[in-house]
This record gives sequence, C-alpha cells and structure tokens, in this order.
Amino acid sequence: QVQLVESGGGLVQAGGSLRLSCAASGSIFSINAMGWYRQVPGKQRELVATIISGGSTNYADSVKGRFTVSRDSAKNTVYLQMNSLKPEDTAVYYCAAEVSGDSSYDYWGQGTQVTVSS
Repeated sequence: QVQLVESGGGLVQAGGSLRLSCAASGSIFSINAMGWYRQVPGKQRELVATIISGGSTNYADSVKGRFTVSRDSAKNTVYLQMNSLKPEDTAVYYCAAEVSGDSSYDYWGQGTQVTVSS
C-alpha cells in the first residue's frame, strides 16, 4: 500500500507560479513511476507529467517548458513546479503512483485545487 498526500494548490493570477507537493508513504520501495494528473469537471482526466524511478521525465505538450516535475528521495516527495500559469491550467491536480509495472497508476492522492485567474 502507498499513501499519497498532495499540497500546494491555491489561487494565483495568470503568469504566476505554484509548486505542488506529493508526499508518499507506505511501500514506497515498490513505486516505479509517479505521475501528476489534472481534471476539470466534465472533462477527462489529463496526464500532465511523469517521473520514473530512473529519473526520466515526460510532459504533456500543453505544459512543456512551463511545468517541471522533480523528486526528493530523502523526503519521499515529488514536486510539480508550475510557472507561467494560464487560466486553462485551472483544475484539480492529483498525484499518482504506479507499482504494478503495467503503466497504470495504482494509488492516488486526494487532489489539490489550482485556480488561475485571468
């Protein structure tokens, strides 16, 4: 079992920055990859960024060059640094952990709201 707790969401003006955190606990040794997703009511959940155990990262085209995913292994925490925020980045952001090895995420945090005002 892996427990994930996000923090760092809030209200920011367009062009501003936020840093989201995702603290993992439990069987963290089993985590192969961590992902950040976002979801707007009525829309499909969107994968924003991933970081795998080797450190490689991937980003959705919509956030490339603006968002950066990183991790602090000593703190068992993954971060999502979001710069140059746009109103269309407004969503609930979730972190997720993949442990099964089949590229599907098995554990999810509770989500944190990010609102970008124009």
